[in-house]
Amino acid sequence: MTDFQKDILAGIPDPLPAPKAYDQNANHAPKRKDILTDEEKKLALANALRYFPEKHHAELAPEFLDELKRYGRIYMYRLRPDYEMYARSIDDYPARSRQAAAIMLMIQNNLDKAVAQHPHELITYGGNGAVFQNWAQYRLAMKYLAEMTDEQTLVMYSGHPLGLFPSHKDAPRVIVTNGMVIPNHSSQDDWERFNAMGVSQYGQMTAGSYMYIGPQGIVHGTTITVMNAARKRMKPGQKDLKGMLFVTAGLGGMSGAQPKAGNISGVVSITAEVNIAAAEKRHKQGWVDELYSSLDELIPRVKKAVADKEVISFAYVGNVVDLWERLAEEDINVDLGSDQTSLHNPWAGGYYPVGYSYEESNRMMAEEPERFHECVRESLRRHVAAVNKLTARGMYFFDYGNAFLPLGVITRRCRYYGRERQVPLSFVCSGHYGSYVLRLRLRPLPLGMYIGQGGGSYHLGPHRCRGFGGYAQGCSRRDSGSVGR
Repeated sequence: MTDFQKDILAGIPDPLPAPKAYDQNANHAPKRKDILTDEEKKLALANALRYFPEKHHAELAPEFLDELKRYGRIYMYRLRPDYEMYARSIDDYPARSRQAAAIMLMIQNNLDKAVAQHPHELITYGGNGAVFQNWAQYRLAMKYLAEMTDEQTLVMYSGHPLGLFPSHKDAPRVIVTNGMVIPNHSSQDDWERFNAMGVSQYGQMTAGSYMYIGPQGIVHGTTITVMNAARKRMKPGQKDLKGMLFVTAGLGGMSGAQPKAGNISGVVSITAEVNIAAAEKRHKQGWVDELYSSLDELIPRVKKAVADKEVISFAYVGNVVDLWERLAEEDINVDLGSDQTSLHNPWAGGYYPVGYSYEESNRMMAEEPERFHECVRESLRRHVAAVNKLTARGMYFFDYGNAFLPLGVITRRCRYYGRERQVPLSFVCSGHYGSYVLRLRLRPLPLGMYIGQGGGSYHLGPHRCRGFGGYAQGCSRRDSGSVGR
């Protein structure tokens, strides 16, 4: 048995591993704001200590309290495994169930530093899309998966393993749910509070369900979106998209597919990203061709690429608002515009305001949250103003499903179960710009064919599949089969 397999089977080790130094080289999550009362902090500490025998509480309590004060969460860094985190061959996992081994592989893929946005905080993508809330949960879940049979089911809630339950071979091996809160207690601050206390997490769509595969999972859909948007700008007689300019933002997990989708579509693209680590990662992985941190250097290069009808993708390491304003100021013809920042999570790392560095924004986010909120709103107003100038000149702008345009710019009051609340108008309500969901990736069905009660349209997808053989020939065989169909 390998050391890796022994470590998995040990679960939470006893004796405890030594505390780990904070790795300055990792891409860490921003510090979360101090939102808990003193009583709630006691509860957060109790919830963290429940995973350990009482004999360890005196040693761990001050350490976990320090993490809560420093980072706004208890991640239990000392329990982060020493082995390298990546998806191994399925045969390397110590499992009694082949299905469980596949799930272990997917969990480790979600936490691979080449894949995850903030791997040491167990966040895969979207700023807060978590696989687990802490490393104790990871270790326990992996141990349960190693021990379970094909006649058991592991039940998970927000990263917390509730236990193994008797089931049968045709039942799911794992049942997962994340972030279940009642609507009247589901504001952004409610969620921050529950997460800080260790009772709920936001798993996004594929982080907390262990199915994330990085930008490759969305590159197909993003390419279809860009191509269909570009068709709306094509002139009579135009046979391809070469020489068209596509401008957007975000080089994180899902958004990292945008420059590659631009290349496949045949356009010139610029994708802005404030986090230099994220931009360099996508460049190193081959998702974007060239990096620039200076607009004075980028703009002439883009003009030449458009004039020469190159197929190339650029990343601008800086704030997208500066980019949009410069493009508008120089009257550069932009054909397509979009945005794929994590603006569903605007107050905790999903959107960074113009005029502040990445580091200063992270500090303000935790220490001056109200000021940060206003800076985000003002940034969005400038953001939308620049986009409006370019759309007035003919640019086709589409929302990519992150509620970018309306948030912080237009709000309305509504009543929900008798309570009046301030809510952002979603992109579906606003109607000012096209939505990829409504206009670009949906097509009319033939007469008489309907899906669901709404009917009248279908979605091009799904766009992903998973293989666990661990060899390139299997991928080639799968791809050939897909093309043949």
